[in-house]
Amino acid sequence: MVSLESVVAAALEDEERRRQLSYKKIKKEALAPVFGSEGAAGADLHSAEECVVPAKGKYLVPTGIQIALPEGCYGRIAPRSGLASKNFIDVGAGVIDPDYRGELKVLLFNFSDADFKISVGDRIAQLVCTPFIKPALVEVTNLDETDRGDNGFGSTGISSY
Repeated sequence: MVSLESVVAAALEDEERRRQLSYKKIKKEALAPVFGSEGAAGADLHSAEECVVPAKGKYLVPTGIQIALPEGCYGRIAPRSGLASKNFIDVGAGVIDPDYRGELKVLLFNFSDADFKISVGDRIAQLVCTPFIKPALVEVTNLDETDRGDNGFGSTGISSY
């Protein structure tokens, strides 16, 4: 006979497993993702190689890890605020699908006039696990009308007044 306690324990263990981000180091230089603080939304990702992001250029930086995202989430690669504000370094192509199992790489853009050197172990971006809904794709002949209509790209202005 199965006890209620064992059923509850198994359910809690299953829920914990579905909420975890699993990672595998595939390069000796790889470092584990790490949350910088108790309230951090993103886990810091580290470079697994020494490299240079050229001035006004880009570089695909390997992290040396593979990941399995929590159930119902995709991974969003986000910039680190210090790199963006102090060094003009930003990230691109930041969606990691939940079924991707290759090496996690980070596309860095350098908007400054100087080359940006990255050392092994430097924190280069952050990974945010973001829940998503995969909607059914339905072609229609008309869409609901809205007050905004097709006004976009700054049509609502900047001023709050």
